[in-house]
Amino acid sequence: MKTILVPCDFSKQAVNAFRFALDIARQSGGEVHLTHVIELPVMHDSVLMPVMSFEEVLLKELREKSQVEYAKLIKKYADPKDKLKTTTQFGAPARMILSYIEENKIDLVIMGTKGASGVKEYVIGSNAEKVVRNSPVPVIAVKNYPKLSTIKDIVLPNTLHTEIQEDLLMKVKAMQNFFKANLHIVWVNTPSNFTRDITTNKRLQDFAKRFLFKNYTTHVFNDLYEEDGIINFAHTINADMIAMGTHGRKGLAHVLSGSVAEDVVNHIDIPIWTYTMRNE
Repeated sequence: MKTILVPCDFSKQAVNAFRFALDIARQSGGEVHLTHVIELPVMHDSVLMPVMSFEEVLLKELREKSQVEYAKLIKKYADPKDKLKTTTQFGAPARMILSYIEENKIDLVIMGTKGASGVKEYVIGSNAEKVVRNSPVPVIAVKNYPKLSTIKDIVLPNTLHTEIQEDLLMKVKAMQNFFKANLHIVWVNTPSNFTRDITTNKRLQDFAKRFLFKNYTTHVFNDLYEEDGIINFAHTINADMIAMGTHGRKGLAHVLSGSVAEDVVNHIDIPIWTYTMRNE
């Protein structure tokens, strides 16, 4: 968590993401990159307003406006010792953000989400979902500003498949260690995917031992649907974060789909950490 990217549209949620990124960077000795991506409308030449001249003026104004907003944000929340970098980019937001991750060796992205409709879009097809689906590094989605010191209990819903998870679980363990948190590994037992508790508990213990987890608990949680089980279990233990592996082709929809995404934002305001597993 040394080089952190915050895509910033200057909304309340983006500000919360920036504040959280600052806290992480201060603890890790890292640097926060803020990037404001502006998607421009398609212009067409006309006799009265040639496109090139208009675009030059527009881009200059937009860049200056973003610098003013950056200055306000930094003055309000940052300290002189904080390592910060700000950029303004023009283009397709998801593509520009993903390129920035690669070009600047970003190792964590923190993005703001905007409530029920925002997170529904986040799961189904917005720029944020595209970033989650294609990001080569972990992404944390935040709605509110979570204080670093409050993240003590992290939920890890898991299918217990061991073949493709090593990279994911190494990153989960590193994140857990950074927050000095307890990890709660949960299998959600559903009618459509039912297994006996005695069998699942043994699998959970074997799973934890294989990947050498520390400061963890294991749980079997019964619910009608896996997605609801994740939400309800997180409520039950008063979790401070949910960590999930996702599949690149499906993004968050692999775990959270349809109205469940709205349920997450309506009932859980905690950060959601995701990492895309590439080897399927």
